[in-house]
Amino acid sequence: MSTINVRKWVLIVEDTNREAGRDVDPPLRKVAAIAVVENPFAGRYVEDLSPLVDFGEVLGDKLTRRAVEALQVAPGEVKGYGKASIVGIAGEIEHCAALIHPKMGKPLRAAVDGGTAIIPSTKKRGGPGTRIDVPFFFKDDEWWMPYLDAMEVSVPDAPGPDEVVVVVALSSGGRPLARVGGQRETKEERQRRAGGR
Repeated sequence: MSTINVRKWVLIVEDTNREAGRDVDPPLRKVAAIAVVENPFAGRYVEDLSPLVDFGEVLGDKLTRRAVEALQVAPGEVKGYGKASIVGIAGEIEHCAALIHPKMGKPLRAAVDGGTAIIPSTKKRGGPGTRIDVPFFFKDDEWWMPYLDAMEVSVPDAPGPDEVVVVVALSSGGRPLARVGGQRETKEERQRRAGGR
């Protein structure tokens, strides 16, 4: 178990009931589970970032379980997923990458009972209140267009210069009233539509 400290846990729940004057049935729920963690490498260059990599695995499990609970569906019923990270100004973008890339995916997928699609992600540097868009893919097909979406999140007092904000976001469905790319295509159909590319 890592000794990296978590200063704060944050949960954001967003329900969309109406869009363009129409009811969204069932309502779309998006959830962002967030951890504000200390950055032990803030202000200095360190070659070995394995403590952050290992802690990313811990966060992948804890954040995803919190998000699934808030989504109020069975883990296998989660539709969309994504992740993001904001490093404070004394840190590096590589600190974000260490937390959310090498080891976060396995426990995240386990907590949603699967997921064969790439887990989309974003990273940036900023100060307290920095906003970030967390992208969503359908968990079993990154090409299913109605699920290509995002959720904007921020934490008013984070990240501090020596902190990192880490986000796992989940959704209960695709975009409200989606009318673009509604038919799920096979890989062969996508290639044919794209002219064989």
